[in-house]
Amino acid sequence: MRKKVTIVGAGNVGATAAHWIAAKELADVVLLDVAEGIPQGKGLDLLEAMPIEKRDCQITGTNDYADTANSDIVVITAGIPRKPGMSRDDLLQTNFKIMSDVVAKVIANSPDTIIIVVSNPLDAMAQAAFRQAKFNRERVIGMAGVLDSARFRTFIAEELKVSVENVTAFVLGGHGDTMVPLPRYSTVAGIPITELIPKDRLDAIVQRTRDGGAEIVKHLKTGSAYYAPSAAAVEMVEAILKDKKKILPCAVYLEGEYGIDGYYVGVPCKLGSRGLEQIIEIKLTPEEDAALKKSAESVKELCAVIGV
Repeated sequence: MRKKVTIVGAGNVGATAAHWIAAKELADVVLLDVAEGIPQGKGLDLLEAMPIEKRDCQITGTNDYADTANSDIVVITAGIPRKPGMSRDDLLQTNFKIMSDVVAKVIANSPDTIIIVVSNPLDAMAQAAFRQAKFNRERVIGMAGVLDSARFRTFIAEELKVSVENVTAFVLGGHGDTMVPLPRYSTVAGIPITELIPKDRLDAIVQRTRDGGAEIVKHLKTGSAYYAPSAAAVEMVEAILKDKKKILPCAVYLEGEYGIDGYYVGVPCKLGSRGLEQIIEIKLTPEEDAALKKSAESVKELCAVIGV
């Protein structure tokens, strides 16, 4: 019996996540959207690619939550995307209403599922999903740090002209302008990047990482990033389905860790079959700690606006 993953939202991020899952033969996929015909068409198109890719996956496009029943994981990408000049926070009220509706229907059909939230503004949407679902914190996780770290790794590899496989990087904090890239914990083949990249170049790379999503929105003009965000969500899906015990930066509900209590903030997490299996607490300098607390404050402000 293959595992079952539902993706709510058949836009660019959701459909591309379905593509990555099918390409890796991780699970059967249900692609759900409120727009009639869109998930059905994209799902059928992807299903017809399976003989060519030699992958056995069932891909179902639907508008009916009944088809999502008993999903092992539900990835929520639903919401309106960013347009040029919009911040992730501008999306807050609209996407909060969408998230509340989606989560209620998801848990009615899959009460034992693990939820991965991708919708922006990420940390506040994860908090909203957590409150609505009333699950334990292990089963509602936000995707942000995997994407932000991937962007950081990309820019480090480009700067040093090395393989991305050699680069390990960590980005903590909220998914937005206050995210906290950690050069001190970022390495190339085990060598700290602080020994390889001059400070002025490193500062520029950190800023480009913070602006990573906005840079792509500016280029596209009518949409936002989707290849990397969907790949990031699927790395989390794979870690959970395969019980990999993989340490990834994810947005999770903190209960005193890092001195933060009651909010979703990006920190290093171990992901396995139960979802969040451990929060890894690393030592931060006073500057890093202050930056993380500042990031948590911005999440707190958004959560206050929507009452979660």
